Amino acid sequence: MKIVIAPDSFKGSLTAVEAAQAIERGVAKAVQDAKTVIVPVADGGEGTMESLVAATNGRMVEETVKGPLLDSVQAAYGILGDKDTCVIEIAIASGICLIDSDKLNPMAATTFGTGQLIKKALDDGYRKFILAIGGSATNDGGIGMLQALGMKLLDIHNQTVGYGGAELSRIVQIDDRDFDPRIAQCEFLIASDVQNPLIGKDGASHVFGPQKGATPEMVEVLDKNLTHWANLVEEKTGIQLHDKPGAGAAGGIGGAFQAFFPSKTRRGIDIVIEYSKLEEHLADAECVFTGEGQIDFQTASGKTPMGVAEAGKKKGIPVFALAGSVGQGIDVLYEYGITSVTSIVNSPMTLQEAMTRGAALLEQTAEQVMRTYLAAIKK
Repeated sequence: MKIVIAPDSFKGSLTAVEAAQAIERGVAKAVQDAKTVIVPVADGGEGTMESLVAATNGRMVEETVKGPLLDSVQAAYGILGDKDTCVIEIAIASGICLIDSDKLNPMAATTFGTGQLIKKALDDGYRKFILAIGGSATNDGGIGMLQALGMKLLDIHNQTVGYGGAELSRIVQIDDRDFDPRIAQCEFLIASDVQNPLIGKDGASHVFGPQKGATPEMVEVLDKNLTHWANLVEEKTGIQLHDKPGAGAAGGIGGAFQAFFPSKTRRGIDIVIEYSKLEEHLADAECVFTGEGQIDFQTASGKTPMGVAEAGKKKGIPVFALAGSVGQGIDVLYEYGITSVTSIVNSPMTLQEAMTRGAALLEQTAEQVMRTYLAAIKK
């Protein structure tokens, strides 16, 4: 019996690889002769680089860069097994995971470190990129990344502005004469399922700003600042980012890619499914396990379990989703191919306890789901 195991990470508890290994142990307890295939996946957020590198037998290249609050952080970019494609994950260099919750500040947070990683990869000779842009701590419109790559953003005194969303309002001129010319020779595939525009009630500041520490007052300032930035970009390039779908991704870095890079955007889960060859692995599988930390109605917007379920549905394979937390509105997921959604939390416990015991809980739940499935197919 062949069983495919394709979970995302359980944030704060398990990486996608660790989650897959825990599920595999549980399945093995129920089916001793099972042939399991581990395919760690992600949807463009945290863990996407690791999933793609693992799936293609690639490697990591470490680099010290500026973190979102300009402290030094140890980051990395991935090289896929084709030895030609570079994967950069914004969360690694500019992610919300790098800042203590009481220090989150989208007025100051910068994407500069992400630009440093791109520059390092360019220096190392890479010209084909996948950018996973979920999980950022930033709301700077991508200006930090642009600054790291040589773009000068000048104030009324012809001086370079600083970093972060607060500095957007000070820019009066975009000087791209020193913007890295190698960018024009590259291909950038942006992994994102976010279709929010840059500004407005559905824009980066209003929708994602509060998650990054923005107060209601900050949200209004940041939205105004991004509007100013969008006006300047339109004057410079003719590209109107204000209402452009996807421009608001990762605090506006999506718009920076649309305006200044040769880029195209695809759902992160679709990219990972393609590169991991998930559909090929499913060809003769009996069933597939997936999962992530929380599953609810938002999962249908392109999160990992939905992408895996869609792939399983094409093959007529049952898809079992395991989650740390099961929220409201999961009924819609059954339409996409998910057979069942099961919480791994088996008794009253704190969030911290559940995260600490994540591997054991996931293993135990996978075993029970597998035993139930075996009993059903024997009838």
